[in-house]
Amino acid sequence: MKTLSDTWFMIVRQARNLMREPIWIALILVQPMVWLILYGQLFKNVTRLGGFGTGSYITFLAPAIVVMNAFFGATWSGMSMIYDLDHKIVERFLATPGSRLAIVLSQIVRSALTAAIQAIIILLVSLALGVRVHTGGLGWLVIILAAILVNGAFAGLSQGIALLTRREASMIAVANFIGLPLLFLSTTMIARAQMPGWMQTAARFNPVDWGVKAAREVVLPGTSWATVGLYLALLLGLTAVTSAWATWTFRAYQRSL
Repeated sequence: MKTLSDTWFMIVRQARNLMREPIWIALILVQPMVWLILYGQLFKNVTRLGGFGTGSYITFLAPAIVVMNAFFGATWSGMSMIYDLDHKIVERFLATPGSRLAIVLSQIVRSALTAAIQAIIILLVSLALGVRVHTGGLGWLVIILAAILVNGAFAGLSQGIALLTRREASMIAVANFIGLPLLFLSTTMIARAQMPGWMQTAARFNPVDWGVKAAREVVLPGTSWATVGLYLALLLGLTAVTSAWATWTFRAYQRSL
């Protein structure tokens, strides 16, 4: 219970920091809106190639944009840890009786909650653009859960990298190295049938694609709940692994002090 209460305290602290600069709330939504609106219009005729499961490209794209936004937000979440390290904030918390585990978990949970809020906003904009979730309210919950799990999985990875490198330049380099390859080795923008064979194979092992498949499955007709459950379970397992790794790297950081 102490870990949970301390984690919540840390999350509230980080939320207050964000609210002091509300411009960031708007800026973090600019990129997904650009992808959703501009790409949705630019490639609206690509569904004629077949394999998309719908004639509306924006319907195909919307759930993937939710997951993509959660993924990119997660890869950059380690920057907040580096800020706290650079300004000796983590060291000050270590001098308190607060839970050490909460310092890391709060960063992961805060990033996942941010992804959930952004997911709701993106879905509302998609609704205004004519996107309809085939499975209704339950489908909305699945999409939001997919965003949370994708974000949590990569936020754990990002926090671990931040604690190992402790440098902004290294964090930026790793985030860029991970981000774009995983994006394009997924079905975020294109149907699997239209991808080269080797990319189709790579996508099967890509956690970003797991999230995209789970989210898209509930939007398009013919939903397979077994498929949705499988991908969400895989993401949950990966989140547990990366969170444990982030905790291990934090302990390594403590030993270095």
